[in-house]
Amino acid sequence: MCRSIKTLREPFTPQVTDADVEAAALQYVRKISGFRAPAAHNAAAFDAAVAAVAEATRVLLDQLVVRGTTDRSATAAN
Repeated sequence: MCRSIKTLREPFTPQVTDADVEAAALQYVRKISGFRAPAAHNAAAFDAAVAAVAEATRVLLDQLVVRGTTDRSATAAN
């Protein structure tokens, strides 16, 4: 799909920052929309899409279980 979006799950990226998630979401929305930067009349929709994709990415990464790694929820609870 978009080669500039890097894999954000463990073990490829041991610590994912908000900046990593936002950058991936922005690249995805740019690719899907075909716009590097939207026109003023599309800016709100573009920004909302970036926020929605970033949130979906965070949820996905929080729920993934990767074999051979520690459970994030168990680690966070302790």
